Amino acid sequence: MGLQKKVTGRGYYAMLLPMAVLLLLFIYYPIVRGMGTAFMHYTMMNLSLTRFNGLENFVAIFANPNIKFLQILGNTALWVVFSLAGQFILGFTLALLLRKPFKGRGVYTGCVFYTWALSGFAIGLLWSWLFNGQFGIVNDLFMKAGLLKTPVGFLSNPRYALPSVIVANIWYGIPFFAIMLLAALQSVPRELYESAEIDGAGKARQLFQITIPYIKSTITTTILLRFMWIMNFPDVIYGMTGGGPANSTNILATEMINKITKSYDFGQGSAVGLIIVVILFIFAFFYLRVVAKKELSL
Repeated sequence: MGLQKKVTGRGYYAMLLPMAVLLLLFIYYPIVRGMGTAFMHYTMMNLSLTRFNGLENFVAIFANPNIKFLQILGNTALWVVFSLAGQFILGFTLALLLRKPFKGRGVYTGCVFYTWALSGFAIGLLWSWLFNGQFGIVNDLFMKAGLLKTPVGFLSNPRYALPSVIVANIWYGIPFFAIMLLAALQSVPRELYESAEIDGAGKARQLFQITIPYIKSTITTTILLRFMWIMNFPDVIYGMTGGGPANSTNILATEMINKITKSYDFGQGSAVGLIIVVILFIFAFFYLRVVAKKELSL
């Protein structure tokens, strides 16, 4: 009892203090500092000219004649929507297949999920070799199957570059959905399926009336998290194309890094980062609002 009284007083705040300090130093301070930098002329080419410049960074980004901002926004939308849809559909299918026990399931599951632990940049390099226009295995397979007569520059042709990096990103993200949804599927009571079978419900009806409603909260959370991660995930693109050719694979996240690593312009890089934050905030607000309305209407 005496020990409990000691812990419930100032002791709790003392134990929380180290974590609070770490959060302030490594999470909130960089966020606030980055937001402030977005409104400054801050370039490593001449630090003596660092000053507050209002909205000039945003105007320069929108009015850049060499890199059209609308093209970057379009690329980002296609990158996020198709990657998310592909990862969810294939990940959910994989989770359904892995739900039932079979011989060697543990080994197979470990091999599938192992790819999620690999570096995104390394995955990008791997897929850049597969899609290589001269010696890539994808061209070789398509030509042997009779689908192509001559090799295609999947990553050098602006027409095919974005679909190619999206395919690689879908492959990379499938294990995440499979892991999350498989854990949720294992919590669905078996009795529900047995009762549905007695009532004559088929597999499709069981899926849409039992499985999906039961794991709806997990689906909602994973889609929101994955949306944010994909939008902030330039690793695969950087490993495969670096944002080219002709900006055909340039998204907001790669443009932000380009501003910092190639132009050394931290002001404009922070401005692009702030645009990403605003887009994610708006999406999360309306997404959660729509989900909440649907739950209330049920």
